[in-house]
Amino acid sequence: MANHRADPSRPRSGDRSGRRPPGRRSAPRHRARSGRRRVAIGLPAILGVLTLTVAGAGTVPPQSEVAPGGLVLAAHAPSSPDGTDAIGYVDSRRSIAVSRDSERQALQDAAPGRLRPASEQQGEESNAELKSLGRQAEAKAGQIPKNAWHLPTRGYHLTARFGQAGGHWVSNHTGLDFAAPTGTPIFAVATGVITETGWAGSYGNRTVETLPDGTELWYAHQSAIGVKAGQQVLGGQTIGAVGSTGNTTGPHVHLEVRPGGGDPVDPFQALIVHGVKP
Repeated sequence: MANHRADPSRPRSGDRSGRRPPGRRSAPRHRARSGRRRVAIGLPAILGVLTLTVAGAGTVPPQSEVAPGGLVLAAHAPSSPDGTDAIGYVDSRRSIAVSRDSERQALQDAAPGRLRPASEQQGEESNAELKSLGRQAEAKAGQIPKNAWHLPTRGYHLTARFGQAGGHWVSNHTGLDFAAPTGTPIFAVATGVITETGWAGSYGNRTVETLPDGTELWYAHQSAIGVKAGQQVLGGQTIGAVGSTGNTTGPHVHLEVRPGGGDPVDPFQALIVHGVKP
């Protein structure tokens, strides 16, 4: 029996007095083993949380480490899915789409600016053409009264016609006589240029007017000449006065019409053709 009991008189390790310290008891072996197992399991979990934290922050460069126990730690950040709002994430496909939309919007904004000047230019050209046509029409309208023919005097009566024969002329009569009191105004029959004035023998005081087509109008037997060579005159403008100078029996204006400055034609018919009836 004594061999199976501890000698109470023998002191235990750590207690020289031989007495066991109060409150200290040896832990069971199975509890110690259980504690070591919890530490082994907890380490991977902690390392996994650390890996997720580092990967989410994106501060660890891509590399791999081997943790104690053979656990591989990867610092690669997972690729972000489409539509992510992660800080610092740039989706190249979204950037391309945004860029294309911006370019399209810019073209749409610029298109009216390009079309507007072209539209305005066409409008200005049309207006310029209309103005030009309007000026041409006005010019032509202005030429109508200018080119219109007029009677050479007023208050007259016809006394001798074209081609009439008699002792008053060396040959047949070459014009049309408009008898009127001396001093009655003589008018330019049409618009033209005075090419000659002065005494002309049997014609007395004569004025020659040349029209744009080359036709010459002769006004003879004037008592006074009111124009001079080189002067531009309008149809109906006063150019002299009725008289009886030259070979004549009384005051009148002798009118001759010579196309191209050649031989005379019947003034009566020429006036009719131009809308004037003597």
